[in-house]
Amino acid sequence: MKTEELKLIIEEGEGLTVEFKEKYTSKINRDIVAFANSKGGLLLLGVNDSGEIIGEILTNKMKSEINAIARNCEPSIHVKKIQQAEEIVVVEIAEGDEKPYSCSAGYFRRLDAVTQKMTQREVRPIFRETDTISFEDITCKDLSLNDISLKKVKSFLQEANTSHKVSKANLFSFLTSLNIYRKGKIGNAGALMFASKVKRFIPHAESILGAFKGKDKTNIYDRKDVQDDLLTQFDEAETFLKKHLNVRSEIKGFNRQDIYEIPLDALREAIVNAIVHRNYSMKGTSIYVRIYDNRVEIENPGGLTDGVTKHNFGKSSVRRNPIIADLFHRMGKVERMGSGIDRMRNLMREAGLKEPVFEMGRFFRVTFYRDPRYSLKVRETRGKTRGKTRGKILKALKANPEVHIEKLAEIAGITMKGIEWQIKRLKEESVIKRVGSAKDGHWEIIK
Repeated sequence: MKTEELKLIIEEGEGLTVEFKEKYTSKINRDIVAFANSKGGLLLLGVNDSGEIIGEILTNKMKSEINAIARNCEPSIHVKKIQQAEEIVVVEIAEGDEKPYSCSAGYFRRLDAVTQKMTQREVRPIFRETDTISFEDITCKDLSLNDISLKKVKSFLQEANTSHKVSKANLFSFLTSLNIYRKGKIGNAGALMFASKVKRFIPHAESILGAFKGKDKTNIYDRKDVQDDLLTQFDEAETFLKKHLNVRSEIKGFNRQDIYEIPLDALREAIVNAIVHRNYSMKGTSIYVRIYDNRVEIENPGGLTDGVTKHNFGKSSVRRNPIIADLFHRMGKVERMGSGIDRMRNLMREAGLKEPVFEMGRFFRVTFYRDPRYSLKVRETRGKTRGKTRGKILKALKANPEVHIEKLAEIAGITMKGIEWQIKRLKEESVIKRVGSAKDGHWEIIK
């Protein structure tokens, strides 16, 4: 293994196909089994969890023991290569073709950057279709290194918080380290993440974002179709939600904190879940983000994956697209050990909202109900509501001309956007005026 390639792997950190160990022990049998049961991978002996090189020396005895450990697995596992690379011992394990594999400690698999033990009940459903190649693994026809966007690669590296530099000269090494470039071919996962024109290679890889007036799909007032890489789809979905959800501000200490009516972290979890678990082989389908007056729905093609049932949903995690999941994990957008479902539930409870509702069929949908205190009001009552709100604002200004706009929003019971709109209208109608600066001035009621 070349020095530059090894440096890149260490800088990128642990992931689906990379595991660091400070030193050699016989317990690496668990990681060997996990790699064989997943996508294969590299064991780097002599590197701690932080990526610091501690150092390990490969001896004939160690090499013999590692091979014996692999042979004693059930079925026997073939170790592709064991070598000394700089100060590190690199053990390369290929993906097995006789899954599931086990060692004396049991069955193991890779989940993002973690080697996780499986129960007997989890084993067979996960690997019963071992001959099936997942969509993300299939070679993307006609896609070459020239079709990969270095700009998108750099965006990924920035999100992953790594300083490694990727150029056309070492692009193949970078893609190989992420398990999306094999034998001169780029898999669909590479196209979905880094292709300059994703639509050209995978036309149905899109997210459709919609905002509706009311509680059904009758009246749409904003829509955006995102046909681009998966990171862009994630970012655009988040931006669209921020655009159409209400936000209020609270003063904590000396700082103002913007609070969205639905916790953004819960929505981000749902978006990532839709991207990571989407069935990309279902053509003519999309990821959907729908915003209604009373709720937000996030939906993706593909129901529960093999090994996950309604009974163990949220407790057992199986990635439909482990490579894509690993890439989002590297960018810090996926929690380890499949904690996303519980995280969504906890965030909604902490915000005083209903727990999200999960629907599982041919499509997977999660519904977040908006806070009725801050959600959009029924159109017929808006006029009366605005009149009452205006009265509250004027009463508060008369009682305290120096009142801050944040306090006004609290008194009126509306969002910051709402209070700013009301103040603007009152000024335009010459009902009030501001005297002095925004910080040190005061309000005057003209009429």
